[in-house]
Amino acid sequence: MADKVNLAEAFARIPDAWNPRVAGDINNFQVKLVKLDGKFDWHHHDTEDELFLVVAGRMKMAFQDRDVIVEPGEFIIVPHGTEHCPEALDGECHVVLLEPNSTRNTGNVETEKTRRTLERLD
Repeated sequence: MADKVNLAEAFARIPDAWNPRVAGDINNFQVKLVKLDGKFDWHHHDTEDELFLVVAGRMKMAFQDRDVIVEPGEFIIVPHGTEHCPEALDGECHVVLLEPNSTRNTGNVETEKTRRTLERLD
């Protein structure tokens, strides 16, 4: 059965930053919600593209050759193999991720922010 997700309520249930929660599944993809606070780790994903949709706050997506500022209501797609480093600007940022089920949050690196198993919000 299809249920709607209220993003404000869902983000209110997430107590910590950099710990994505699964909010839904679409074929071999997952819809994940994550709070950003400060800077993440530089990484890439060998085979997975990622979509970052900013819901609240502002995000900088740093690439090796440029930075892109993503405002609420905007999204950016990071192609697989692309080194990137997301960063929340001006405090906390709420992001919806759409990515394949196989995507590990820190990609090719292992850090204290790596999450092997993600909690579900449903």
